[in-house]
Amino acid sequence: MRKIFAGWLSVILVAVLTACVATSPAHIDDGRIHVTILHFNDIYEITPVSGGKEGGIARVATLRKQLLARNPNTITTLGGDLFSPSAIGTAQYQGEQLAGRQMVDVLNHFALDYATFGNHEFDLKEQQFNQRLLETQFTWISSNVFAADGQPYTSVKQHLVIPVVDKKSGKTFRIGMFGLTLPANQSGYVRYSDPLTAANEQIAQLGGQTDFIIALTHQAIDDDVELLEKFPQIGLLLGGHEHVNYQNWRGNFTPLLKGDANVRSVYVVDLHFDPQTGKTEVKPTFVPISGSLAEDVAVKIVVDKWMAIAFDAFRQQGFEPEAVITNTSEALDGLESNVRTRKTNLTELIAKSLLRPYPEADLSLYNSGSIRIDDVLPPGQITVYDIIRVLPFGGKVQLAEIKGELLLKVLNQGIANTGSGDFLQSANTRRVGGAWEINDTALDPKKTYRLAINDFLASGREHGLDYLKPGTPDFVIVNAGNNTDIRQLVIEQLKSH
Repeated sequence: MRKIFAGWLSVILVAVLTACVATSPAHIDDGRIHVTILHFNDIYEITPVSGGKEGGIARVATLRKQLLARNPNTITTLGGDLFSPSAIGTAQYQGEQLAGRQMVDVLNHFALDYATFGNHEFDLKEQQFNQRLLETQFTWISSNVFAADGQPYTSVKQHLVIPVVDKKSGKTFRIGMFGLTLPANQSGYVRYSDPLTAANEQIAQLGGQTDFIIALTHQAIDDDVELLEKFPQIGLLLGGHEHVNYQNWRGNFTPLLKGDANVRSVYVVDLHFDPQTGKTEVKPTFVPISGSLAEDVAVKIVVDKWMAIAFDAFRQQGFEPEAVITNTSEALDGLESNVRTRKTNLTELIAKSLLRPYPEADLSLYNSGSIRIDDVLPPGQITVYDIIRVLPFGGKVQLAEIKGELLLKVLNQGIANTGSGDFLQSANTRRVGGAWEINDTALDPKKTYRLAINDFLASGREHGLDYLKPGTPDFVIVNAGNNTDIRQLVIEQLKSH
C-alpha cells in the first residue's frame, strides 16, 4: 500500500499547483475528448480549518469555476460522509438539529454533481436522512445501500451513464459510474449488500454502454484495493473514508484517489478519451486547498448564513461560541489519525477535565470517537466554539466504581481498538512493559477503583465494549453527573491552566 500525504509534492509545486491546474489549456486539439473531474470526500466543516489556513468549501468553489473556465466538461464528485458528524450539525434550528441540513444547502449552491453515501450519513435518524435526500439537488449514486425493505431509495441511482459529446466531432465519450459504501453503521432503516457482489452486477450492466468506468466509493483502503484487483474493467476509483489522502495504482494500473478530510486537499483528474482507439488516458493532480485560493463570494454567503444560525442556537444552549477561553502557546492536536492511536496534548487535556468534579477519582476514561474535530487548533486564542467542535455531542461525566479485573479488561480492549473511535483515552494510567499502572502503582485486579467516565462509554453502546455498562457488581455508577457537561469541564480546565 502506498500512502501519499501533502508532503508527496515539493514545496514549490504546492505553491503553484492550483494556478497550473486552473490556467493550463483545456487540451490540445488531437481528436480526443477531454473531461475534468474535481473530487473530494469526508467533509464535515463548511468553513476553513487549521486556523483558517486550509480547506473551506468556498475556496473549492473558486477552484471549480476555474476548472470550468478551462474545460466546460468538468464534473464534481464526493466520496461520502457529509451529513454527519459536525458541531454545526448538532445546532438546534426550527425545532430540530440541523443534522447535515447546512451541508446540503452549501453543496447545492456549490453545484456538486454526484455523491455516494458515507457510513456517517446513517448517523441520522430515518426522518432526518430522508429529508436530507429530498433537499439535495445533486445526484446520489449507490449500488449496495438500500432502504429497510431492501428496495433502492427512489432518488438514488444504482449506476449511471454520463455522456460527454465533443462539439467539434459530434462523437461521444460515455462514462459509467457506480457507488459503494462500507457497512459500518447498522441503522435499522438501512440495508447493505456485499460491495463486491454489487460491483460485479453494476459492471455487468454498464458493459457495452460505456467507454470508461468510475467507482465512487466510501470504503476502507484495503477494500478499495481488492475491488480494483478483482475488476480490472474499472478505470478510476474515487474514494473516501480514511481522512488522509491516498494516491495508489492497483489492478491494471488503475488510479485509486482519496483526498484529505474537510477539503484540505482535493484531486483534479483529467480524462482524455480517444474515439479512434477507445482508450482513455488518466492524469490525476493532487491539489492542497489553502488561503491562496479566494473564497467564492456566493458560496461564502451561504456558509456565513448557517454559521450565524448555529451560533445563535449555541447561545440558547448557554454557550458563547465566540468567547475567548484562553491563549495557548502550543497547538492542540485533535487530528483523528492521532487521537485514535495515541495520547495527544488535547486528549490529555480532556482526560484531566473529567477529573475536575470528582477529586476522589483514581482515573478517567473516555472513547476517542467522542472527539470529532479532526483538526489541529493552532497556538493562540481558543474559543468556546473550538471546544464545541472538539466535542460536538457533549455528554455528562459520571463517577463509577469498577473492579480491577474488569478495569484491566477494559484498558486492554481500548488498546486492541487502536485506529478506531473505540480506542480509549485516559488520565492517571500508564502501560509499562504490557502491564498497567494506575497512579504509578500496578493495577490490582482485586481492588475497586473510582472512575470518572463519559456517559456514552458507560452506557455499553461502544463497539467492543458493550460489557461496560451498569447492572453488575463490577461496575456501579455512584454519581450520574447531571450537571457535569464534558464541554463545560474542558472550558474550565483551559481557564485554570
